[in-house]
Amino acid sequence: MRPGSGNGSTGSRKGLHFNQDNMLGWSMMSAEERTAHQNKIMSANSYDGCKAAQAEQHKTMEARAREKGQALPAPRQNGCDHMKAQGMFN
Repeated sequence: MRPGSGNGSTGSRKGLHFNQDNMLGWSMMSAEERTAHQNKIMSANSYDGCKAAQAEQHKTMEARAREKGQALPAPRQNGCDHMKAQGMFN
């Protein structure tokens, strides 16, 4: 699905979109898990807070991939870096 198509894949902060290109483990998460992670990232007040939330999610998805015997591809984009470049952190 494309961002904004009603699947919980969009962010509301200055047009930031969460999708399979920038959320590690997207295909291994439920819609509820995606939304929870998106909310955690969007509520980060700093770049470091965003990176910490991102690292926690990466660790969880790496473990889930190992359990399933799958390789976990790297995201094509880094949401925290994008948010920082857009001036979303103080």
